[in-house]
Amino acid sequence: MQKKKLVMATANAGKIREIKAQLGEQYDFLSLPDIGCLEDIPEEQDSLQGNALQKAQYVWDHYGYPCFSEDTGLEVAALNGAPGVYTARYAGPQKNPDDNMDLLLKELAQAQDRSAQFRTVICLYLGPDDIHYFEGIAPGKIAPQRLGEKGFGYDPIFVPQGHERSFAQMTLAEKQELSHRGQAVRQLSQFLAQL
Repeated sequence: MQKKKLVMATANAGKIREIKAQLGEQYDFLSLPDIGCLEDIPEEQDSLQGNALQKAQYVWDHYGYPCFSEDTGLEVAALNGAPGVYTARYAGPQKNPDDNMDLLLKELAQAQDRSAQFRTVICLYLGPDDIHYFEGIAPGKIAPQRLGEKGFGYDPIFVPQGHERSFAQMTLAEKQELSHRGQAVRQLSQFLAQL
């Protein structure tokens, strides 16, 4: 039986590694570089769901592959849900994780409430009339400084609820069990298994 081809609309090596580990061997899993998509796909919507749909639809429209795309936001209570949809480019269009963490830590320096949540929305685009969404939420808090070397993005400053270690101090398996993306990918995997 030939594996189904499925594109994930990202070139982020950290996301690819995490999701590939979860989806397993039932798919011929392709990233954007694998299909020759080297352009920066627009993310112009005002919601995570809107951005996920825009990216997945772009791959379908321009490359003809069934695709899933995700958008993730870090929502900080003391900042009224910011950075939210602007998480990747919080400190500017350069999308630099260190700049983003520096800015967030600076803005929360005097905050009493450091509670936050990561939220991921995945859009699975199998065709214009066959679109599905999956969402995962990981509650937690922002640490006062970076903790750990693993992971990517804001992982060194995000401590999931009920834990003392940041995502960047956890193994990939530990993080996947707790993370927003892990939850959403599990839902995606269960859905795909039924197709």
